[in-house]
Amino acid sequence: MSENEERYLELGVDVHKKGIGYFLKVIPNLFPYAFTTVVLDPEDKDTGLILHVDGAGSKPIIAYLCYKEMKGHGWFKGLAQDVVAMNIDDVIAVGAKPIVFADYIALNAIRIPRDIVLKEVSSGFKEVFEKLSAIEREFRITPIFAGGETADLPDQTRTLDVVGALFARVKINQVIDGSKITEGDVIVGLRSGGKAKYEDRENSGIMCNGLTLARHVLLKHEYYEKYPELGEELVKRKYYGTHSIDEYIDELGMTIGEALLSPTRIYAPIIAEIIAKYHDYVKGLCHNTGGGLTKILRLGRGIRYVKDNLPEPDPIFKLIQREGKVSWREMYQVFNMGIGFEIIVPKDVADDVIDISEKYGVGAQVIGRVERSHGENELLIRSKYGRFLYRRMKE
Repeated sequence: MSENEERYLELGVDVHKKGIGYFLKVIPNLFPYAFTTVVLDPEDKDTGLILHVDGAGSKPIIAYLCYKEMKGHGWFKGLAQDVVAMNIDDVIAVGAKPIVFADYIALNAIRIPRDIVLKEVSSGFKEVFEKLSAIEREFRITPIFAGGETADLPDQTRTLDVVGALFARVKINQVIDGSKITEGDVIVGLRSGGKAKYEDRENSGIMCNGLTLARHVLLKHEYYEKYPELGEELVKRKYYGTHSIDEYIDELGMTIGEALLSPTRIYAPIIAEIIAKYHDYVKGLCHNTGGGLTKILRLGRGIRYVKDNLPEPDPIFKLIQREGKVSWREMYQVFNMGIGFEIIVPKDVADDVIDISEKYGVGAQVIGRVERSHGENELLIRSKYGRFLYRRMKE
């Protein structure tokens, strides 16, 4: 086990998702080096289909803790946006059009009244889809909400899980698959923190990944003693932080709970406009979820990505690193570190892409460039916190 993997792996989470290769061998993916799996429509050889499934990770556990400690019901509402964002932004990363969305909620109704969860999460879905419909422009991005499934699983689920599935379509000749990425292209990074014009409040930027590590290094152990359902008994070191969930932290400008539950930013409106105007120049799209700033390694072949102009990480990431004594190498591999979405374009288009993002109130800048690699994809991060080299794992 390498040093950079220790902290996350000791909590039972593998950032590399070893074993996923077994599934990749049986999936008829048309574009294996694109961001999202696309399969052929059996009734139309010119069309690709996507059925994407993703959830809010361990964020529902934090919502549960806030509910238990602060007695409010509204903590579950933001999970709806998390689930929509995790699906819609992954789908748009190949240029696909969202068609139908469904949810799946599994909960332990012995610990949480199901009507409370369902009322808040359904309200969240209604709100997020209305918000998307209000801001979409040339490219329709709001899927039809077709309901879903709710399961009471007290023997399997300690608290709750919120997941979504999104069906989408894309013309085969319009798929953004990373195959045109070439030496000299630049990487434009879109910020995950701050406040977009279509958001109601400041966002910490943490999105939906790394929450298991974040809550264990920040929150105090007495929460696990009070609510053992918050953790796994076999994990040796859990909830070893010093903070209360309702503690206001000046550098964050919000409480710990608010920072960890900040709804994942939805980039789809921005990306949709960029695709509508500059489709032929967009070489690759990357949603920085599991794998953090190393997620880009899945795009294209024989590429060396260099990120040497990254912005300063948002305060939440610095707090996690400092409190948990997490190596900076691991931080860049687990968290988005302030960049939630990346767009690979020729250098002369970068300013136009940045202007579109900033029009929506989302900061953007060129964070790196593309070089040629003679083997597996590589990523070099140069920052004031160190120089880190990552390679694409063989499936």
